[in-house]
Amino acid sequence: MTEQSDTDAGGASDQAPKTDPAHTYPHSWVVDVLASDGGAVALRPIVPEDADKLVEFHGKLSERTRYLRYFGPYPTMSARDVKNFTTVDHHNRVAFVMMLGDEIIAVGRYERLLDVGDGKSAEVAFVVADAHQGRGLGPILLEYLAAAAAENGLTMFVAEVLSENRNMVTVFREAGYQVSRSFDGGVLRLEFAIDPTEALVSVRNSRERAAEARSMGNVLSPRSVAVIGASADPAKVGNAVLTNLLRGGFTGPVYPVNAEHRSVHGVRAYPTVRDIPDDVDLAVVAVPAESINSVLDDCLDKGVKALVVVSSGFSESGPDGRSSERKLVHAARAHGMRLIGPNALGVANNDPSISLNATLAPVLPVAGNVGFFCQSGALGIAILDEAARSRIGLSAFVSAGNRADVSGNDLLQYWDSDQSTEVVLLYLESFGNPRKFSRIARRVARKKPIVAVKSGRHAVPPVLAATGVEIDDSIVRALFEQAGVIQVGSISQLFDCALLFGYQPLPAGPRLAVIGNSTALGVLAADAARSEGLQVSDPVDLGAQASPELFAAAVRDALASFDVDAVIAVFVPPVAIPVEPFAKALKDAVAGSDKPILTTFLAAEGVPDVLAVRDEVGNPTRGSVPSYPGPERAALALARAWRYAEWRSKPASKVVRPAGIDSERAQKMVAAWLENSPGRWLSDVEAAALLECYGVAVVEFRSVLSEDEAVEAADAVGYPVAVKATGEMWRHRPDLGGVRLDLSGPESVRLAYRDLAAASGEPLLHVQKMATKGIGCVVGVQDDPSFGSLISFGLAGVISDLLGDRAYRVLPLTEDAATELIDAPKAAPLLSGYRNAVPVNKGALVDLVQRISALADDIPEVRELACEPVLASATGAEITDSRVRIGPEPSAIDLGPRRLR
Repeated sequence: MTEQSDTDAGGASDQAPKTDPAHTYPHSWVVDVLASDGGAVALRPIVPEDADKLVEFHGKLSERTRYLRYFGPYPTMSARDVKNFTTVDHHNRVAFVMMLGDEIIAVGRYERLLDVGDGKSAEVAFVVADAHQGRGLGPILLEYLAAAAAENGLTMFVAEVLSENRNMVTVFREAGYQVSRSFDGGVLRLEFAIDPTEALVSVRNSRERAAEARSMGNVLSPRSVAVIGASADPAKVGNAVLTNLLRGGFTGPVYPVNAEHRSVHGVRAYPTVRDIPDDVDLAVVAVPAESINSVLDDCLDKGVKALVVVSSGFSESGPDGRSSERKLVHAARAHGMRLIGPNALGVANNDPSISLNATLAPVLPVAGNVGFFCQSGALGIAILDEAARSRIGLSAFVSAGNRADVSGNDLLQYWDSDQSTEVVLLYLESFGNPRKFSRIARRVARKKPIVAVKSGRHAVPPVLAATGVEIDDSIVRALFEQAGVIQVGSISQLFDCALLFGYQPLPAGPRLAVIGNSTALGVLAADAARSEGLQVSDPVDLGAQASPELFAAAVRDALASFDVDAVIAVFVPPVAIPVEPFAKALKDAVAGSDKPILTTFLAAEGVPDVLAVRDEVGNPTRGSVPSYPGPERAALALARAWRYAEWRSKPASKVVRPAGIDSERAQKMVAAWLENSPGRWLSDVEAAALLECYGVAVVEFRSVLSEDEAVEAADAVGYPVAVKATGEMWRHRPDLGGVRLDLSGPESVRLAYRDLAAASGEPLLHVQKMATKGIGCVVGVQDDPSFGSLISFGLAGVISDLLGDRAYRVLPLTEDAATELIDAPKAAPLLSGYRNAVPVNKGALVDLVQRISALADDIPEVRELACEPVLASATGAEITDSRVRIGPEPSAIDLGPRRLR
């Protein structure tokens, strides 16, 4: 075996090769992955039809590579070996190939060791083509082989390598596995468990981050650009892209591709990409949709790393276009390329060493420290124009159009480590992989503010919505809040926040001073700030005749005060007077301050020239004072900045697993229930038994079928008791009279049984010990197709249901998230002793949701769970009813091996 280790990442595909029906394998085993250099590679199970390709692959391996893999020369493969390698059962023998175009570039396999131990071990091996070693392909193969092995009940991998093959040993060690070694002559035997440990997941995520960042670096920092479909016709997009690249001053060579002209705009043109004499990193494609397929082979042959497709006519045009778009994505990845678009506005990088404007927008904002991702191509031009007018400096801009491949998650990975980007703006219409977004954003937001506007659920055209996941707005809010993302409601609010984050420091606290020369505007600013939770002292009104010196002195004094964390300065004189002296005085007063200052300066929007602090090339930079049309917009942006700063100042919370959990027992129970069932609701007894494994006790109850059994049950659990109807329509419907409470003797139990059995038409009733009276709450888990499991909490009752007063969090819950979940519903103050009521034991509720979180995280087969009502009192929290639905484990989005969407 041989492979030189490096970082890598991976992703999913929809296409499988033609194969013998006898050789079936899970659809999830056909994926697209990212190598450590950012290039895409297709990975799939091997099939007999790969025989010729495998022979060709083997023949191209160097003698050294063959020696390290096969412990000898092995110059050619016999027909018997070829058949053995390509014919596997996808269970005891599994093999994957990695493809670039039609060429195999790596092979990995495992074979179960049936005669060793309990048959849960397998020998693993892989080999990578010499030209592709060092791209991190070995760890990817190992990751997918381990995932397949786990699906097939294996727990341990064994590998034998020559002791001189240090690169292979490095692959296993750097993959995060705990490897044990033993020597036998010149052969090193390695053994390791394949369970996904925390260290293994950390390594996987690190490689994913590096590979995706590298792939975006290939897009945003190309050394050369080809414009395929370049045109001199002003009415064509190929003309716009080429013109903008040339006018933007791209620092590398630009190659027009036009089969009909020798030059375009005075630049030498080439008939195809193949004919370009030098390397091409990025290709901007502006040919009709039906002509794109002919472009891809040329780009593969040329070694193009990424495509930006500005052409339309794909998923936004209907079902046929959607099918063409899928084929385009698969073809681009199979050719090793990432794809921006189609129907994209383009990409831009304002780094002076790059100066890339590969967009349809003729004007870009000035260079700055804000990275901007936008899904909408049409809206992108308007957004860029607005950003330019507001003087928001951009480091990079990406419009992903239909977002068939590259998404906001990829850009977050890139901007996380990009030194020139300090603020991230996102305009999102839909999510591709929200669970992954949450994971990445939570990490990035610890260092850089992420401001996002999520358009309404009806803003996305139906054909475009098919490329992403539509999620309830309340869940999006919970996702953003948990990840530290600043959610805004409009593009103008997005830019309001960008002005503050891009040019001013974060506030250290919520205390605000308002200073101005207008009484009305000062009061407006103070009221707006207080309504957003900021602490505001009485506004300082300097009067309409205040001089520049007085204005600056008031601002300076406020910034110097220990009781002030931020300042809003309002300057709107009643008559026309020279403003430069006021601007200079304000700039001088705030220079070097570590407290943010915002202003309404003549109601200007953005960074007025007179308040700009400029860099060496004349662009506004940090220290510039942003201005807002009205003080209420400044106050709203400042309040969001304070809440973000408060979130970021808290140490990252960890997941806490309460004591007394028996997950192994619970997993065995669920496996037994699903053994002969595709999924079902558990009985009340089964649900209680499952919860008990996690230290969650349902108040003691008995199922009864007669009056006598009801009395016996009441005697067993102890009076007073409740008798409940069990039919689905009677649950949690006190208005239907399906429960009798506080029954203190046998006769009342008999009467209650007769009445409820007659009313419900069902002899099966429950007799339950009366719980301590308290405030009814609801704890639930729902299986979301994009997030996985979500946990929710709210107060029980018709009014809460009607108002949708539920809080949501993504699992697993951290310690802080568990507490925040309990406090998040609007009715939550009732739990804390509202209007002198006795507070409930919120610690018991926090413990409960942590245990439910652990259960849902450990057992993904739990598709739905509800504990309702949970009676919260001063003494604890008691569950009186629970419902659990189980089913096959859903697709593990973002939980298994790395894969492209």
